[in-house]
Amino acid sequence: MTGKTIDVNGRAYAWPQEPLVVICCDGSEPAYMDVARQQGIMPNLDRILGKGEAHLAKSVIPSFTNPNNLSIVTGRPPAVHGICGNYLIDPETGQEVMMNDPKFLRAPTIFASFQDAGAKVAVLTAKDKLRLLLGKGLSFGDGSAVSFSSEKADQCTMEAHGIENVCEMVGMGVPEVYSAELSEFVFAAGVKLLGSMRPDLMYLSTTDYVQHKYAPGSDGANAFYAMMDKYLGELDAGGAAIVLTADHGMKDKHLADGEPDVIYLQDVFDDWLGKDAAKVILPITDPYVVHHGALGSFATVYLPEGADVAGLVDRVKALDGIDACYDRAEGCRVFELPEDRTGDMIVVSGGATHTKVIGTSADKHDLSGLNEPLRSHGGISEQVVPIIMNRKTVNLPGDLRNFDAFLVGCNHLAQMAEAAE
Repeated sequence: MTGKTIDVNGRAYAWPQEPLVVICCDGSEPAYMDVARQQGIMPNLDRILGKGEAHLAKSVIPSFTNPNNLSIVTGRPPAVHGICGNYLIDPETGQEVMMNDPKFLRAPTIFASFQDAGAKVAVLTAKDKLRLLLGKGLSFGDGSAVSFSSEKADQCTMEAHGIENVCEMVGMGVPEVYSAELSEFVFAAGVKLLGSMRPDLMYLSTTDYVQHKYAPGSDGANAFYAMMDKYLGELDAGGAAIVLTADHGMKDKHLADGEPDVIYLQDVFDDWLGKDAAKVILPITDPYVVHHGALGSFATVYLPEGADVAGLVDRVKALDGIDACYDRAEGCRVFELPEDRTGDMIVVSGGATHTKVIGTSADKHDLSGLNEPLRSHGGISEQVVPIIMNRKTVNLPGDLRNFDAFLVGCNHLAQMAEAAE
């Protein structure tokens, strides 16, 4: 396939000359690996960087899991692929729904396009909420595609996932959802499939349970990154070209006493406009909120007909801890979001200490599962992420985005570029 290129959403991807593994380490603030390396617990990453490169990139806003994973696997921002959060008001029905149904995805994935062209692809994710979105357009049963989640690895079939007996292959049982092992299962399965299937493209997407609980340099964080380092070494030794990035960063979101630092925005609008006249939507909301209480740094607000949008934007901007507030059109232009899936206002919090998060009403958030001071994401302060390659690059684009990961891996790794010539 030397010299062959595949067009996906207006970008041309060269056919990889060796297995390309793109890793999305969920919530991996750059400091996690920086501190771990300083403490000597990521020797494989040190070795990889000796022959590769490390850069910083920006995620899409909102800096949440679903929008960024889908940006990475389509190579485009949410304005193109349509996934702008984990949760929205469906414009067709007016109902509040999870945005994990493949019907919401408006652009083909890189995987589906490459499989159509004859490539073998493997798509592994920690939580099943992402699996259907990431695997949209794939066909299973002929050995050219595998897609499954750690969460439901014991339920895989050839017809629906392209694989069966996954736990036996990996040598692990199905992990708890709220555990580091959920991510380890992804890495372990990736190593196994690299050796047995030898996919042209493989995507490994983890969960940020650890990053929500543990700050960089803590014992819990270091244990996770030591584990990841082991598998990075095995993937590298297996002959894969690796591009490692993250969907978003992570920051402390609490006061000095450990209590969450929250703006309850629904309560604010209830005070200004009357009870439930406006509707605040938190796109971080999903079925797995124990570790963050559905508190993040991004919200959209649906306003009553005739509301003074410009005046309300100014009032929200004046609130302590607000980094940005826009009307729908301007916010979607700035953050590259689909207008039909966004409220009348877009609000991003953080403040001078980056600690502010947004809630709806104080009585609507169950924070009983927060057994550590809150760490979360969603805002501009969690937009910077690492992008690491185990090969030198050529003609690397400026202003890297995390959704350039496959483009970098296909077009800008020196070894692949030389082979393509």
